[in-house]
Amino acid sequence: MSHPSVEDIKIKSRGLRGTLLEGLADPVTGSLSFEDQRLVKFHGTYQQDDRDIRDERRRQKLEPAHQFMIRVRAPGGVFTPEQWLKLDAIATTWANHSLRITTRQTFQFHGVIKRELKATMQAINAAALDTISACGDVNRNVLAASNPLQSRLHAEVHEWAQRLSLEFLPKTRAYYEIWLDQEKLADSGEEEDPVYGKVYLPRKFKMAVAVPPTNDVDLFANDFGLIAVVDADGGLAGFNVAIGGGMGASHGDPKTYPRLGNVIGFVAPDQVLAIAAAAVTVQRDHGDRVERKHARFKYTIDEHGLDYIVAQMEERAGFRLQPARPFHFDHNGDRFGWVEGEDGRWHLTLSLPTGRIADRPGAPHLTGMREIANVLRGGAPGQEFRVTANQNLIIAGVPAGERERIDALVRTHALDQENRAPTALARASMACVALPTCALAMAEAERYLPDLNAKLQPLLEKHGLADAPILLRISGCPNGCSRPYLGEIALVGKAPGRYNLMLGADHRGQRLNTLHRENITEAQILEELEPLFARYAAERGQGEGFGDFLHRAGVVALPPYPTHTQVLVEPAGKNAALGEAA
Repeated sequence: MSHPSVEDIKIKSRGLRGTLLEGLADPVTGSLSFEDQRLVKFHGTYQQDDRDIRDERRRQKLEPAHQFMIRVRAPGGVFTPEQWLKLDAIATTWANHSLRITTRQTFQFHGVIKRELKATMQAINAAALDTISACGDVNRNVLAASNPLQSRLHAEVHEWAQRLSLEFLPKTRAYYEIWLDQEKLADSGEEEDPVYGKVYLPRKFKMAVAVPPTNDVDLFANDFGLIAVVDADGGLAGFNVAIGGGMGASHGDPKTYPRLGNVIGFVAPDQVLAIAAAAVTVQRDHGDRVERKHARFKYTIDEHGLDYIVAQMEERAGFRLQPARPFHFDHNGDRFGWVEGEDGRWHLTLSLPTGRIADRPGAPHLTGMREIANVLRGGAPGQEFRVTANQNLIIAGVPAGERERIDALVRTHALDQENRAPTALARASMACVALPTCALAMAEAERYLPDLNAKLQPLLEKHGLADAPILLRISGCPNGCSRPYLGEIALVGKAPGRYNLMLGADHRGQRLNTLHRENITEAQILEELEPLFARYAAERGQGEGFGDFLHRAGVVALPPYPTHTQVLVEPAGKNAALGEAA
């Protein structure tokens, strides 16, 4: 039996409604229909099943153990203590007793069953949050520099993430009717959407806003990016615009590849929404609607040419882009420990490997964060939680006098670096969820990362590299949710226990890695890496990163993609480092 295409499903969905109400009410199955599984993504949730027990359930002639992943829309990743406590309650009431920070700076819940899906969605709404557009062929959660309390400029940039997210929410009221039981209006199913129309986008669309010199959002991995440019007074002059980034690829399909965004020019703040809308609508009208694997904005740009796409954007926006202004990124990581903000308040960044917050033996992290949230709730206004695009957590806005109290709770619940003693490698590591819930996963990622780190660390220590902050990323498949193609070392899953070994990205998020060995086992991975660690230890320059060394030493070359998959050189000046791919 053939299924309708996703494009047909969207067109006939009556504004993303489909038969979701009927499917949710069906007690016979834990699943939704094929069509509704595609539509429910636009509402912020994916249907999955527990693959660890899939075969056993098949033998017992039972349907798969269907469950739902729910992703919260939280542009910039900011949560009040009250919201944190409500999310904690959701995780422990309906989900699998964990909160997971995603690589798009928000939380997702795992393990929610269908009959409790609506109650969970309503509880998220009761926390003054929603899941609209967290998934689906629309603009996804907008990333922003991790701590808006750090400075006035960071606060302005965070506000732009909020504005972009609101600007590109679908206009359909389906979410409110289906999940929140709001009344249907006369035009339900016929709402006009000037941005998305009736067919929405060909695929997902991702936006990010960065504040140099920190590229903590991996800006060039996004379809549309804004790089803050500071004026003479330290305020926001405007943004450089980057387009065409994306991590997804498919094994064995040369038409698919990761790509870094191109810097195409500068806009003033009052031009931002117009140029963003132009990018979204150009992709809406020119993106591939036949082959979904080839439907991202990066392929549209490469198919039509960058100059053509930029000209189309300028025509729709009604103005010409100004030349890009100088900027410089130092790194794409997070700064751990306490940092003082401009207002004298303090911000503590905690390393949370893979972003999973749960209670484990000797590490009751979920309980610890609940106690910290209760302290912040009763303290001075402005104390908040910030999650980062690197899956870490910031306890923000803490008065100097409260630091000792927070530190005590952090130590008691093994949330601190001293008690857990994470290595530099672990702090710079990321992994996607992969097995057992992701349907696309070919190999382990989140569950495997601690074991891999434990085997790599002795090799690093052997060569005097224990404190080298090497950027390691693991993805269970080539779709790249953990942005593996920006790792100095990356494993991309091919099959259970087998990975492609990718090497040579940089610490600024401005160079892709390249394939070093294909379809190899853990033993082969370790065998490949140890001599490279030895060479790095003996031959590296002062402050030289592992990926940069691999390029200088000729171990790896630039990826075998056209040069337009790299960040193109900016106007000459202090940003000459961007010219690596020119």
